[in-house]
Amino acid sequence: MAWPQGYTARPATARDAGLIAAQRAAMFTDMGVEYREEVAGFAPWVEPRLAEGTYLGWIVEAGEEPVAGAGLLLLDWPPHFVDPQPLRAYLLNVYTHPQHRGLGLARLLTETAITETRRRNIRVLSLHASEAGRPIYQTLGFTPTNELRLTLGAP
Repeated sequence: MAWPQGYTARPATARDAGLIAAQRAAMFTDMGVEYREEVAGFAPWVEPRLAEGTYLGWIVEAGEEPVAGAGLLLLDWPPHFVDPQPLRAYLLNVYTHPQHRGLGLARLLTETAITETRRRNIRVLSLHASEAGRPIYQTLGFTPTNELRLTLGAP
């Protein structure tokens, strides 16, 4: 995987929790979702997971400026006929700053996550795609599933 000239990618660390949270907020804003205070607790949630290795992240920089990122959440999962392994991976927080879009950064980040998923011998990688991201994911082999969701009100 070759990054465009002038761009580099590095693994995220716990020190990047605030940056990852800011990119997540921007991602939701770009999708037309108001980023409410209820989900503003992402930085303190992700920081320990980065430290313990259950959330893996990558930051793309142009020079020293962070311009894109993605995360991979490793999930404990019961053995299943699709995959008897007790882990699944979930791709999230794929974001590219608007001034750096169209260069393939999101695709390269997704390929990086796929490579890491394979390296860990995890067979199932899921995500929830935005309309803008769906074509990228489909060209990489992601397919729709039969997942349904019920969102319950506050307790």
